[in-house]
Amino acid sequence: MTAEPLGPGGLDPVHGVELRSLTPGVLAVLVRRGADFAAAEDAVQDALVEALRAWPTDPPRDPKGWMVTVAWRRFLDATRADAARRRREDLVEETPDPGPAVGVDDTLQLYFLCAHPSLTPASAVALTLRAVGGLTTRQIAAAYLVPEATMAQRISRAKRTVAQVRLDSPGDVSTVLRTLYLVFNEGYSGEVDLAEEAIRLTRQLSAAIEHPEVRGLLALMLLHHARRAARTRPDGSLVPLAEQDRSQWDTTAVAEGVEILQAALARDQLGEFQAQGAIAALHADALSAEQTDWVQILEWYDELCALTDNPVVRLNRAVAVGEADGPRAGLAALAELDEDLPRHTAVAAYLHERDGDLPLAARLYAEAAHRAPNLAEREHLTRQAARLNARP
Repeated sequence: MTAEPLGPGGLDPVHGVELRSLTPGVLAVLVRRGADFAAAEDAVQDALVEALRAWPTDPPRDPKGWMVTVAWRRFLDATRADAARRRREDLVEETPDPGPAVGVDDTLQLYFLCAHPSLTPASAVALTLRAVGGLTTRQIAAAYLVPEATMAQRISRAKRTVAQVRLDSPGDVSTVLRTLYLVFNEGYSGEVDLAEEAIRLTRQLSAAIEHPEVRGLLALMLLHHARRAARTRPDGSLVPLAEQDRSQWDTTAVAEGVEILQAALARDQLGEFQAQGAIAALHADALSAEQTDWVQILEWYDELCALTDNPVVRLNRAVAVGEADGPRAGLAALAELDEDLPRHTAVAAYLHERDGDLPLAARLYAEAAHRAPNLAEREHLTRQAARLNARP
């Protein structure tokens, strides 16, 4: 059984980042050489384990070449053990000579392979996060709000499905975009820093194809990423958008994001990433929280709801309703949604506080803290409850 994909814990930060960035390219090399996807991914994971053991004391001059060589050997070892597969035996005879790895970035092609039409969108995203993003099954399960065992089965089925698919069989662009966005959000959460990689790949995709939603996603990522420095305090605690020091926002990234978004919207082919980008741009345009144009943001949320029936979008819309039309209108919009929706209780607490019911808001903040998906959010909600309970 192959080990779970490893994080950078066994190496210093530089080598950990290097391993994470090398993994998809090495996997793509093996697939391009003829290895089926599932066998290639197993071999790369074995090479990762070996890198974690060997690199701290004997770092290679050509890390990617080292990874390719070790992974290919692992693949060949597995191939020789399965003599019944004639094609794999042929591949043993075609082993390329060792040498420096070719400086080609196959990562984007690998995203398309993982987004193959034979996979459901959910399976495609999960497989890409595992094989390309380097996330563990646990992290992917947490992103999907499903048990880890369920996600492990989904990934295994996806690997079997694309086992014989070659890199010249691309998948669906919309699935690739959702994959990139989920990778960006996972990176932004702080546990795994993949935000920069998601932006890099989205830039690459944007340069390769003419697609307004690709531009919309890139703009959305840049606008969100521009606020990164202001999102946390030195102690690691979260800073809500309304309390952020906007002088810390990256104005260059904001300007680039707005420019890309405007060009995409001019194509008059509105999609959900463009709508989300427009909302982010309105937040970025406000010099202070008080100057935020919530009426226009609400209009964009209405557009977004027409494009997608996503309950999380409707939850965010309830907040916008509360800001544009008052907290009671926001609570009425919230009442139409499932109370088990993640962060539903936190939104209810915020709207009740805005409506002046501080005891109820404090209780809801405490309840939301128990349901928080990560430590930083839990601590933030706990502080909100304590703040209200401390008031006379």
